[in-house]
Amino acid sequence: MASANPTSGPTGQKAFPPLPVEQGQKVQELTVENDDYRITMSTQGAVIRHWILKRYRDAEERPLDVINQLACAQLGYPMSLTLADPLLTDKVNHAVYASSATGPSLKAPVTVEFTYSDGATAVKKTFSFGRGYEVHVSVRVFNGRGDLPVEVAWPGGFGDNSLPPSVEASHSMAVYGDPGDFTTVPQKKVKEPRLVPGPFTVAGLEDLYFVGVFLPDSPETEFRFSSPEWHPPNGKEKDLPHLLEARLGTLQAKPLSFRLLVAPKDLDVLRAAQPNLDGLVNFGWFSFIAKPLFLGLRYIYDHWAHNWGWAIVILTVILNFTLFPLKLKSIRSAQEMQKVQPIIKSIQDKYKQYKINDPRKQRMNQEIMKVYQEHGINPLGGCLPMALQIPILYGFYELLETAIELRHAPWFGCVRDLSMPDTCHLAGIPLAVLPTIMIIATFVQQKITPTPTADPGQQRMMMLMPIFIGFIFYRLASGLVLYYLAASVVGIFQQLIINRFMPLPQKAAASPAAGDRPKQPPKPVGVKE
Repeated sequence: MASANPTSGPTGQKAFPPLPVEQGQKVQELTVENDDYRITMSTQGAVIRHWILKRYRDAEERPLDVINQLACAQLGYPMSLTLADPLLTDKVNHAVYASSATGPSLKAPVTVEFTYSDGATAVKKTFSFGRGYEVHVSVRVFNGRGDLPVEVAWPGGFGDNSLPPSVEASHSMAVYGDPGDFTTVPQKKVKEPRLVPGPFTVAGLEDLYFVGVFLPDSPETEFRFSSPEWHPPNGKEKDLPHLLEARLGTLQAKPLSFRLLVAPKDLDVLRAAQPNLDGLVNFGWFSFIAKPLFLGLRYIYDHWAHNWGWAIVILTVILNFTLFPLKLKSIRSAQEMQKVQPIIKSIQDKYKQYKINDPRKQRMNQEIMKVYQEHGINPLGGCLPMALQIPILYGFYELLETAIELRHAPWFGCVRDLSMPDTCHLAGIPLAVLPTIMIIATFVQQKITPTPTADPGQQRMMMLMPIFIGFIFYRLASGLVLYYLAASVVGIFQQLIINRFMPLPQKAAASPAAGDRPKQPPKPVGVKE
């Protein structure tokens, strides 16, 4: 063994003895797995070739591999290195490493070391696999005189690569920051490489349902992400989106150490991480509504329904009966509005010859408000209670788009994925069954519900609303359509009860002169004819 003490070189400078040469004999693959993942590593470059999350399937019902094989074949695989010297970078990423693994298949918890040395530079990668989704990684590059700054990469994108390119691109993001203060950057906004200096707790990539992030052990790290160009082997670049790649490194001449979390965006999984990372599940602006809705939905699923579709139906029924007092107030307000419609119509006819900017129109509004006051009617009474339900609808939208529990969750019949639009077929013909039934149910509900206006044109417009709503819901998640359909069915049932026990009040009689052209109202002071 060569002495560790430096000797004098021919020029009087200190010369360091060569490092022991160490490398693998041939390219081999080894697999490490636990209950949550199956990771395949290669001794060529000591990189990760496959990272399969065993509890999840892709859109084609295959085990979900979050590594894009086509892209990584060109751009490099996860845990490849970047050094200051491009030639050395290429060398250590293509070298065959010696492995400490005792066989091609290992069970976690286990630690695997990969080592390589050409006599001038030595590389050591250590992977510690535990029982959860985390893997601890340390990388050291040593040239005999000291450690070299090093950067590890996750190139070639991340997440469910079986999704259509437009869907995959729209949900691929870089994420970094600290618990409670995460910054996300959508893929489409990454035009140039970006550098994020430390300290930070988390940095990496995510898609709609999964996250792959570095958790550095030292604050002296930096995070880079970019959208590299690549050319798929079939030459159809337009069919594939640009991809995000993430890099973690340090300018300090010392080993790089970090945890690597590749996991579903499951609240329980992320809460179990250290620190708590459940903030990576982003329910949007209405998270204060969407998150409680999800917790309630999960409780119903776990304890009652054991089917996410029926859990949505049950939760919808509970919500609608809870909000029934608001709906009742809205209907009563609409009935009262109908009652005074003849009086309102006579006032509007009285002033219809004046332009909207005529000051005498103000007198019309004053007379209408006086009628409302005399009959104890709040003009907003019919709108406000229903408007309060809009945040709930949007909360459901965020919930169904974000919660991984709804991913690939079936309901009934041909509705096989509540997180995706309805793809049912009838006799081989594509037919969105849920949106179609929803349009019919919404139309029936509209038909039996009193409207606050007697104007035939406005009533016809109201009758077109179900078609307009159905057009919007046609491309939304079938779970959201199921929620709206269930709400419409419950609404029909409630409306039938109201119509039975709360019949429409008799309309108030209009002024005897309502049908005649009234006398011109007094002219306001200062207004010319």
